[in-house]
Amino acid sequence: MRTYKRLRTEGGCYFFTVVLAQRHKNNLLIDHINTLRQSFKYAQVNHPFVMDAVVIMPDHLHCIWQLPKNDYNFSTRWRLVKAHFSRSINKSGNEVINTSRHRKGERGIWQRRFWEHLIRDEFDYANHVEYIHYNPVKHGYVDHVSDGKYSSFHHWVKQGLYPANWAAADNIINLISVSIESNNS
Repeated sequence: MRTYKRLRTEGGCYFFTVVLAQRHKNNLLIDHINTLRQSFKYAQVNHPFVMDAVVIMPDHLHCIWQLPKNDYNFSTRWRLVKAHFSRSINKSGNEVINTSRHRKGERGIWQRRFWEHLIRDEFDYANHVEYIHYNPVKHGYVDHVSDGKYSSFHHWVKQGLYPANWAAADNIINLISVSIESNNS
């Protein structure tokens, strides 16, 4: 078994990936989107954080959190989010509760771990925000980023940080054409 070492920085800005235990044909997160939103709010009551960007996919999510100045404990926050969500929904056929999970009182909804990445600089931050917003297109759920229903992309557009047609296929084709023409000149 691997030993994971988490990089903990007070006031850090982190990118996270959190995944359901059963990914195949599992729409649990979007089927219970309001419960998931409530779970984030529940965790923020006593353990505040700012969620800069987020995308909720049927079976996983990505987000960026900014932690308070003197705090690095993202693990407690994720424990609260996962536990609140798990307690708030009815049991489904997608739960696999093995002996170990049963012994620990776990429902089998979430993968036990999550993936985190400490954001290093503005370039790293921008790359992860773009990864988050493009994720529904990458997985084939939508054709355009703006069609993603459970994404902070729309908030970023309202703030003037992205054009509404950001990463649209015709824009990318135009960029590729310009790049090819520039290289042939």
